[in-house]
Formats: sequence, C-alpha cells, structure tokens
Amino acid sequence: MATSCTILSSFLLPTRVLTANPQAQQLHPVPRRRPISFRVQAAKLPAGVVVPKVEPKLKAPFAGFTRTAEIWNSRACMIGLIGTFIVELILNKGILQLIGVEIGKGLDIPL
Repeated sequence: MATSCTILSSFLLPTRVLTANPQAQQLHPVPRRRPISFRVQAAKLPAGVVVPKVEPKLKAPFAGFTRTAEIWNSRACMIGLIGTFIVELILNKGILQLIGVEIGKGLDIPL
C-alpha cells in the first residue's frame, strides 16, 4: 500500500517577485507563473503495519510540560552550560572548586 499526496508549489514561491530596472531605477513585478503541482509517493509499508484510520486525541499537557516550555528549558540549559565553561576558562578552576568543594585525585588507584 503506497501513500501519496499532491503538493502545490504556489505556497513555496514568493507572492511577488521584484526586479530592478537600471535605466528607470524603478522596481516592477515579474509576471506570475502558473502553479506547478507534483506528487510525493512514499514507500510501501512493511508487512503487518496498518495505517490508523483515526488520528489519536492527545491529553492536555500535564503540570506545564508543554512543547514550548521544554524548548525554553533546553535553551536556558544550553546558555547555563556555556556560561559554566566560560567561567571555568577565565578563572582556571572548576565550578566545584569555586563553591568550596575539595577536589581530590579521583579514586587514586595506582595503575
């Protein structure tokens, strides 16, 4: 069973294209082209896989775990991690040393 859909290219193109006329120093629109449509066809599904007939209804986000909140949380985490690296580079000490935790030699196992 192959899945196919038709996509119109008109939404991919700008609505108005402008070109410069060097003699008149004015902008004039280029004539619009006829929209082109093309077909996208996916490969056959593996044996035993059934396409669902109804799209599942998702529950409301629980306790604020929305997609937008998670994106902002990950951005804040990246900024904090890079900030930590910059502080360690400038001060030449690790974060644990800066807050007063004694740093040893790890497990100190002779090899």
